[in-house]
Amino acid sequence: MPSATYDLFRAAMLGEKAVACVYDGHPRVVCPLILGRTNGEEKVLAFQVGGTSRSGLPPGGEWRCLTLARVSAARISYEPWREGARHTAPQRCVEDVDVDVNIHVRKRR
Repeated sequence: MPSATYDLFRAAMLGEKAVACVYDGHPRVVCPLILGRTNGEEKVLAFQVGGTSRSGLPPGGEWRCLTLARVSAARISYEPWREGARHTAPQRCVEDVDVDVNIHVRKRR
């Protein structure tokens, strides 16, 4: 059974909404794009558009692989939905994909 955090991220993805949360002690705003599991752990590939991180946040945002067990205080955000530039390599964050709302993939279909 999915966690409440998983369900919130799934709902955000289906509505193309950003999520505000705390991850490893850093406030973040992310646009989740791929959700599922890797080795049984709930994971999300997201584009971080706001907040902070240990490695910093470049202007324009950054792709992040988040383990949902390390996410707290998650809520739907009113930040605009954004996706990073096309990625040139296959994602390795989520092995067993449940939901994929990658805009670039949908445009190619």
